[in-house]
Amino acid sequence: MPSRRPLVLLLCAGVMAGCAVGPDYRRPDPPIASHYIGQAAVKQERGMPAAELATWWQSFGDPLLPRFVSWALEQNLDLAQAQARVTRARAGLKAANAALLPSGVVSGSAARAHQSIETPLGQVLNATPGYDRWGSAYEVGVGASWEVHVFGGLRRGREAALADYQATQASAVAARLAVAAQTADIYIAIRGLQSRLDIARRQVGTQQDLLAKVGLLYAKGLAAEYQVRQTEGALARVQATVPVLQTGLDAAMNALDVMLGVPPGTHRAELEAAAPIPATPRITEMGTPAELLQRRPDLIAAERRLAAANARIGEAMAEYYPKFSLSALLGSATAISSGNLLTSGASQASGVLGLRWRLFDFGRIDAQIDLAKGRDAEALAAYRQSVLRATEDVENAFSALVHRQEQAAVLTQGEASLSRARRSSFAAYQQGAASLIDVLHADESLLQAADARAQAQTESARAAVAAFKALGGGWQPLPPEALAIR
Repeated sequence: MPSRRPLVLLLCAGVMAGCAVGPDYRRPDPPIASHYIGQAAVKQERGMPAAELATWWQSFGDPLLPRFVSWALEQNLDLAQAQARVTRARAGLKAANAALLPSGVVSGSAARAHQSIETPLGQVLNATPGYDRWGSAYEVGVGASWEVHVFGGLRRGREAALADYQATQASAVAARLAVAAQTADIYIAIRGLQSRLDIARRQVGTQQDLLAKVGLLYAKGLAAEYQVRQTEGALARVQATVPVLQTGLDAAMNALDVMLGVPPGTHRAELEAAAPIPATPRITEMGTPAELLQRRPDLIAAERRLAAANARIGEAMAEYYPKFSLSALLGSATAISSGNLLTSGASQASGVLGLRWRLFDFGRIDAQIDLAKGRDAEALAAYRQSVLRATEDVENAFSALVHRQEQAAVLTQGEASLSRARRSSFAAYQQGAASLIDVLHADESLLQAADARAQAQTESARAAVAAFKALGGGWQPLPPEALAIR
């Protein structure tokens, strides 16, 4: 029964469509530790209330920090670019899905032509009685084509496109986390620089008072000229630190505006009033290194890129096998008048079973497969390296957080002691029991301790930001099934 052969071919193709050449993807298990080395030390820290990992920027005890982070997540131009990349990847996934389905087209044409009688054809037609040099042609049709999904090349292509799309989505989330962390880091740096500027300006005032008192003693003959010059030199040294700190503060404020997607200087007035350095929150929600694989969006993106590379091996291997296509046309055509277009005599139909096989091109196919396997091996190494670096980020952030907090605590105590020592040395100088050098030395030590304390507090808060970023804080991870190939 020859009329059933096309149906048999379609059924066979449908059965074989479930097969796909190439390796099936399995998520690798990179070597990771069971816990973080610095986990215990971080949990022992006592500071502000525990931070929620998903909204960690709200735990620094600063009213402006959450506002700036929210603005950055809404307006940052790097995030706009990342979202555009997601849109592009979504379009690629739609194209891969569409390749699995039949395509159809409706066509129609109407033509009118005037035949030359100077050509050989025109001379023959002109000799025909009743020949009309004007002619019309009308055609309308519906066509459909389908590349039969036999050996799974198209399905592997869809797997790759889906994995690419998921990787782009995860990269966009990673960009959001990076923007939130960088915004918070810049804001904390601004408050730290303002605190150091305040310390330097207060020390300038102290040195100016000291210079006035030494000048008064010199006028009365109770102090030598070299003591006046020493005090002037100490004052100049402190004054010289102010422009450097102000330059850094201006650059940080400009950087924050750029992070917010606005021209530099937009929020300068709002930040002009100095505020305390944001307090370092306590980190209690940190999970395990294994959970980091689903917590860090950059690791999810790296794993999805590996899945895409694996699928492209099968896509390349499918070129070894023949490709079948079905196409059909149903329409009507007439060269007489449009009134005869839909009559039975003008109807036309065709069906084609196509075959394409790169039978003598296996050398190029081998090269394409080797290329795909090389990219897969590269993606696997990149994924494993990303996991190692992610755990390294967490350990380094934990270490910096613990030791910076210890440093800030020690320097706070030292600053208090040096402040008392400075008052004692100046009182002793006024009574003649100490030299001016002792007072200047006490001033210099106090300035250095106060500046170091402010830097340590700033770095402690910045280390907390780095820890939250390293832990993948700032979003709610998707469940594993949401990332599965569908």
